[in-house]
Amino acid sequence: MPPAAPSRTTADTVLTGARVRTLDPARPWAEAVAVKDGRIAAVGDGRDVRDWRGAATEVIDLAGATLTPGLVDGHSHPVWGVEIATGLDLSGIRDLDGLRSALATAARALAPGGWLTGWGLDHNVFGERPLHHALIEDALGGAPAVIRLYDGHSALVSGRALAAAGIDGPRTFAQRASVVCDADGRPTGHLVEHAAMDLLKPVLPGASAADRRARLLTLLDEMAAGGLTGAHVMDLESADVPGLLAGIEADGELPVRLRLAPWCMPGTDKEGLDHLIELQRLRGRHWRVGGVKFFMDGTVEGGTAWLEHADCHGQGTEALWPDPDAYTHAVHRLARAGVRTATHAIGDAAVRHVLDTVELLGADRVPARHRHRIEHIETVPREQLPRFARLGVAASMQPTHTAYTRADHTDAWSLRVGEERAGRAWRCRGLRDAGAVLVLGSDWPIAHHDPRQVLATARLRRPAGRPDIAPVTPDQALTGLMALEGCTSHAALAVGEETEAGRIAPGFRADLTALAVDPVTAPADEVGTAPVRLTMTGGRITYRAVG
Repeated sequence: MPPAAPSRTTADTVLTGARVRTLDPARPWAEAVAVKDGRIAAVGDGRDVRDWRGAATEVIDLAGATLTPGLVDGHSHPVWGVEIATGLDLSGIRDLDGLRSALATAARALAPGGWLTGWGLDHNVFGERPLHHALIEDALGGAPAVIRLYDGHSALVSGRALAAAGIDGPRTFAQRASVVCDADGRPTGHLVEHAAMDLLKPVLPGASAADRRARLLTLLDEMAAGGLTGAHVMDLESADVPGLLAGIEADGELPVRLRLAPWCMPGTDKEGLDHLIELQRLRGRHWRVGGVKFFMDGTVEGGTAWLEHADCHGQGTEALWPDPDAYTHAVHRLARAGVRTATHAIGDAAVRHVLDTVELLGADRVPARHRHRIEHIETVPREQLPRFARLGVAASMQPTHTAYTRADHTDAWSLRVGEERAGRAWRCRGLRDAGAVLVLGSDWPIAHHDPRQVLATARLRRPAGRPDIAPVTPDQALTGLMALEGCTSHAALAVGEETEAGRIAPGFRADLTALAVDPVTAPADEVGTAPVRLTMTGGRITYRAVG
């Protein structure tokens, strides 16, 4: 049952003059909404406004905008992201010459002894060349450099940076990770997976606590301006994050509601699992720890996605967990404690193993459908699709990631997996048609956090405003309603909040987004850049358009 609606008292805020798309089956459409104490007090038409208003009520005329349940990013990394998304934004670089030019310009501006950092670089920039620091050294002027690839799972590191971190040969890790080396055992500068990239942490310059806090608040304000009211945060980047968020709330409010899932990596023992269970108690007004994040594999481009059959380089036949049964044991331990899990699984073998793990829970899963979810699901065969709904496993996907592939399969991702697997890329529609709960997100900073781009790309299978780009697996396009549900009602279902979030109904959270166009019926290219009129989280206006 939904929470009780606030008693019929004077509203704090009344939103009127809107086309209210409620996603509430009991009342799909309305014209006005009353908000009281952070909750929706009433939903009605224009005639009801006078009954809700008092001397202190703020009445906002939305002038024909479409009001929807607040948009939620179903997969994001705002806290971790502000640390890795530093230095040069390389997401717009398209070839090696462009990369060298950007690095050379940045290197000339460095202070003596400074590090050059960059992020968001597309693997396709290198074409079929193996990643090697020799490709960029001439542009760096001797500066130590760390360039993060767009996937967040790999980096290209200069020779001087390797030396500073003491990386001079292969390393062994508890998870599938590697310091890629040449035939003579010398590091190429290509670091694959988090354990390998973490070797740089002791020598990389870090941001001050004040700068980190300021950058996070700036980011969350930008997210709110794009219409976001919440995010499923797929990490608890460091032990001090709860204190950081509590400190922000001691001085004010978070602009976006955050639900964080700390990582459980290979090698986590019973004590570590118990600690993850204890962390679930942590919460504030607009943030909480809710669930645990696993990695069953890595990425296709890095050769660490777990595939049923090897990729074109003979890689991808191993899980990130050296012992997949240990992963299954950890998920079952958390499930018995009532903890939700989200597992990164890109390759078809990884997806199958996660589904097998949930199926082995048997009757234990019945009281809590959608307690478990799978993130990314980049390539999966048709026979696996019905298992999601049957097992109550939610699918979490990022439509804007299709921008890193090409319809003609000449991109790095498609070449790695081959024609057959590339032809079943990001099967959003197949999962929805098979009855699965499908939550949509951006995976920021892997792709931009703007939810309008997520909504549009889910329908177009190409970037909004780029009709010149051929869509990727266009048969997997969602309808406008499916896309909106992925950022609202299905996002709520995926985290067990369907009785208080994801629709506009009395008693539900007053998390609301107003767009100048209807995100369901307007052309998808228009949705991608639709003006945001207002964003409200917990009854507080976090963004309002000027004029």
